[in-house]
Formats: sequence, C-alpha cells, structure tokens
Amino acid sequence: MKASRLVVAAAMAGSLCLTGCGGGTNRGTMGREGAGDEGTIRAFDINQQPRDKVKDGGILRWGINEFPTQWNRNHVDGNLAMAAVVSNALLPSPFVSNEKADISVDSNYVLDAKVTEQRPKQVVTYTLNPKAKWSDGKPITWADYQAQWQALNGRDPAFHIVSSTGYQDIEKVARGKDDHEVVVTFARPFGDWQALFGPLLPAATNRTPDAFNNAWLNKIPASAGPFKFGGFDQTAKTITLARDDSWWGNRAKLDKIIYRASEQDSLIGAFSNSELDIIDVGPSAPDYARAKSTSGAQVRQAAGPDFRHFTFNGSSELLSDRNVRQAIQLGINRQAIAESDLQGLNWPIALLNNHFFMNTQEGYQDNAGSLGVYNPAKARQMLDAAGWKLNGPVRYKNGKPLDLRFVVPSGVQISKAEGELAQSMLGQIGVKLSIKSVPSDDFFTKYVIPGNFDITPFAYIGTPYPISSSYGIYANAADGKTWNANFGRTGSAAIDEAMSRAGQSLDPAQARILTNAADQLIWPEVNVLPLYQRPQNVATKQTLANVGARGFYDLHYEDIGFMR
Repeated sequence: MKASRLVVAAAMAGSLCLTGCGGGTNRGTMGREGAGDEGTIRAFDINQQPRDKVKDGGILRWGINEFPTQWNRNHVDGNLAMAAVVSNALLPSPFVSNEKADISVDSNYVLDAKVTEQRPKQVVTYTLNPKAKWSDGKPITWADYQAQWQALNGRDPAFHIVSSTGYQDIEKVARGKDDHEVVVTFARPFGDWQALFGPLLPAATNRTPDAFNNAWLNKIPASAGPFKFGGFDQTAKTITLARDDSWWGNRAKLDKIIYRASEQDSLIGAFSNSELDIIDVGPSAPDYARAKSTSGAQVRQAAGPDFRHFTFNGSSELLSDRNVRQAIQLGINRQAIAESDLQGLNWPIALLNNHFFMNTQEGYQDNAGSLGVYNPAKARQMLDAAGWKLNGPVRYKNGKPLDLRFVVPSGVQISKAEGELAQSMLGQIGVKLSIKSVPSDDFFTKYVIPGNFDITPFAYIGTPYPISSSYGIYANAADGKTWNANFGRTGSAAIDEAMSRAGQSLDPAQARILTNAADQLIWPEVNVLPLYQRPQNVATKQTLANVGARGFYDLHYEDIGFMR
C-alpha cells in the first residue's frame, strides 16, 4: 500500500511519495561511501524478517508529529506524511515498490496490470483480486476506479484535489469482461500510469464533491487493509488501528497499532522513556544521539526519496517579483544550512540541485547553475535594481519594509534553527526575516496550504515517480487562483508543457532527459529552493521487525511486529 504523489512533512520523514520517471523505475547509486554504520548509504533499513520470526500479537506504539483532520489523502488538505503513515495500513493501492523502486502489483488487490495497447491510444487493463473488499463488505470493483478518475481528473473544481496529474490524461475508465476487470483508456500517453489509483477510495467517497471534501474529515469511514480503524482520542491525540480479521491476505502480526501525536521535540523524550516503540527522528542531531543512546533501541538510517527545502510564496506581495525571489535565494547560503542541519548524523553533506531527482538517483544532474550559488553581492544588486533601497539595516520600497514571514511549526527545532540562520544571512543583504512559530497541527492546513507565509521550510517525501508525483507542486494555476499542491503559487505554461512532455514519454531514458529540461525552467521561478536529500532516521526498539527507514520500500503492515 502506498501513495503516488509527493507528500509533505513538517520535519519527520513520514512514509512515502516522490521520484522515478516516465514509466521506468530509477535505481539510486546506493553503496556510496560515507554514511551509515557500515560505511554505506543503505537503500532501506527496516530489520527485514520472515513472518515466522515475528511474534503473533502485541501493540505497536508509534509516535507521529501531527494529528491530521482530513483523511482523504487525495484532498489537498490530506496530502500529509502522517496521514499516509496511518492510512497505508488501511487503504488499497494497485502497486508496491521495493527498495530499488522496482514496481510490482500488490496481489492483495490486483492480480495483473499491464499496458494492453499503445496505438492508437494507450490502454491499461487491470485484473482485480475478487477477494478484495471494503470494510462494509462491498467488493472492490471497476466502479471504484472509475469514480476516482472522475473525482481527480480536474474537470470539476468543487473537488478540492491535491493533483490531477495522470487522471487528466485518461479518456475513460470502463468495465472489462466482469466487475473485476478495469480498462483504462488514455487520451494522451502517460508513462507513470502505475502511480495512479493509490490510495484507492470507495466509489461513494468520490461520487460527489461533498463526500470527497467532507466524508473523511475527522473520520476514516472505510478501509480495505490488514488493519481497520479503531478510533480517535482527540484529548490523548491517539489514533488506534486494530487487526482486521476479515482481511483476506496474510493475517496481521500485531493486535493493534496506536499512533500518538505530539510536538516533534516531545517525541524523543517519550521514546527514550519507553512510552513509544518507533518515532521518526528527522534530521535532528541531538535527537539522533539521544535515540542511539537509548537502551534497547537503535536508529535505522537510509537514503530516502526525501528532500529538505524552503518554499517561497510567489503570491505574497513582497515576493511577487521573480527578481526579488531570485535575489533572496542568492542571499541564502544553502551549504551552511545543510552543514548545520546534518551535523552529527553520520551523513554526507551534498546540496540538492534538482527538483525531481535525488542525488542518489539515476537521472540526477545539477540544473541550478548560477542560481544555486551563494552570492550576496549579486543579491544586493538585484534588490537595488528592483527598487528595494536600504534605509538603515532594512530595505524599503514605497514606504514598506522588506520584512518576510518565515513560518515554522512549533516544536521542530531544525526549522527554527534554519530560520535563525537565514535571518542572519538575509540581514546582510537588507532583508528582514521574522520567524513565526505556529502549532504543528495548523502548520499545513492554516498556513502553508492557504498561503499564509512568505517563506517556509519543510520536507517533501517522494515516490518512485519523479515527474508525476512532483507535477502538482510546480503546475501553473490555469485560473490564476487555484494552486492545489503548488504552495509556491508560481508557474508557467512552459513549465507545464515541459513536465507534460516528460510525463508522456514511455521511454525511461528519454523521460529523464525531458524531466531535467523541465527542472531547468523551474529554477528561475524560485518556487521551491531544494536544500539537500535527507537521511531517513527512524528510532525503533531493537526487536521491532519490518519497519524503520524505508527509502522507496513500501511497508507491508501485516508483517510488522516484534521478533520472537
């Protein structure tokens, strides 16, 4: 079970979602020297164990750093890492990825899926597992696929979707020889077709905008996985999942999973006090050291498809001028921020100069050019030319100071530290940066998504599909106001066209070339400023099996448990 879009995370690497291109999978150059206890960067580190080595029963206490309210992950407010960490145990998806980003069908849901025609149009045929059913007993059929396409194709703006990528290219979704065969016909080729329909929601959710937008608000009304929804405790900030005995696949090893939401800086304390069995440490050196020193615990580390970045809000009055955004980018020393963030994590420091590919992925190339170089002198010149003149320590234009809001989630020390570093750097070019700390639970829904910020730091967590999973982040708003997952609120028809060309290529090598061509157009916009590829640092009890730093690997929740 997995998702197909780039997922956002305040600080923790939650579960999934970015990278891999144009129908082909992308193998990172894992094994590079310089990180990890064994001197290499691992593709994944989950203490993988056969099921017969895992105890039956037990309760897993899993710490998370936000308590989502929208549980429809295809909704713009539900595209959160922690929502995925929870609902991946509950919801179906046609495909799974291994640690090398090789894709295969999840036979719990789909027995076969392949391109059955390429000309005159691309046709994909899915053979569904007839045993698969929703928690209300209804079978999962072609109708669920059709309804999801209709909700996510972008034709009805009343559906508040995170992205229409891929779905907008479909001409029709039809019943095949029976209810368990789905025939998807594309109007335009779509190389990342395996990224679609995950997670899949019931047809009833997708049939009306009201159900799509509201039926999963503070509710998880349906499931189809090894676990079922057990309940929320809003006071204790817990989410309980219980083994689903009607699950047709391998029986879940655990009796329950209890997720407990807390501010990021409280999680490590709870873990060290044996109140939690697993937490994402994030890129915090003090938390990393504390977790490693916890008795009976270990930190599992892998090269995730995750990257730390700053998003610049192009709809902000102060940042609407692209030249101003470029100047501020040149005034930020990314190397210093990366060194500060990663110090003490036993991880190589390398700037990320691509919006689609990670440093360890096939297809990666540096497209930043001069825009990726720290150049405060050039930044000052550009701000002068844009009419922002120094008046004391701060620049003014038309009587207004260049005072930017740097919004961070409370309890995430790394975000605060990044803000303080950027504050000092930008002060040297006459830009004031005001750090605004907001509650973690509100960070995305009340600040990032509605655009209530100037600059903000967080992480994107990727999938094996770089162009399709990232498309929505850089896609232009056709109506000038509906930005969906593009939190930077800048784009262009040329960028959209370049990304579309990359996404339509069924040749992986050509798709990588076209993806880099799109990336070269994105850098001058200064929408997302990549910092570095993050390590996934997950602290767990030593006896916990089949979970941890997963990289591209999709967790099999039914196999997670404690070793015998």
